[in-house]
Amino acid sequence: MDMQALLQQAQQMQQQLVMAQQELDEAKVEGTSGGGLVTVTVSGRGSVEDISIDPKAIDGDDPAETAQTVADLVLAAIRDAESGVEELQQEKMGPLAEGLGGGGMPGGMPGLGF
Repeated sequence: MDMQALLQQAQQMQQQLVMAQQELDEAKVEGTSGGGLVTVTVSGRGSVEDISIDPKAIDGDDPAETAQTVADLVLAAIRDAESGVEELQQEKMGPLAEGLGGGGMPGGMPGLGF
C-alpha cells in the first residue's frame, strides 16, 4: 500500500468535496405551485431565500379562504423546491460518497450538513 498515493487521493477527494459544497452554496433552486402563482427560491443547502406570490392568488372577497389557499400554495412550492435541492445535493455529493464507499447518501453525510 502506497501511503503517498493514498494521501494524494484523500487530498484530491477533499478538494472535490469543498468544490461541491461551494457549488451548493451558490446554487438556487426554484419550486412552484398553483400553476406558477407561488414561487419559492431555495439555496442549494435548503434555506428558503425568497417567496413570490402572484396577486392573482388573492381573492379580496374571501380573505380567510385566500389566506389558507396561499398558505397551502407556499407549502407546496417549498416542498417542490426541497425536492429539487435533494436532487441537486445527490448530484453534487453522491459521487463523492460513493468514492468513500458510502454508495450514495441515504440519511445524509454526517458532519457535512446533509
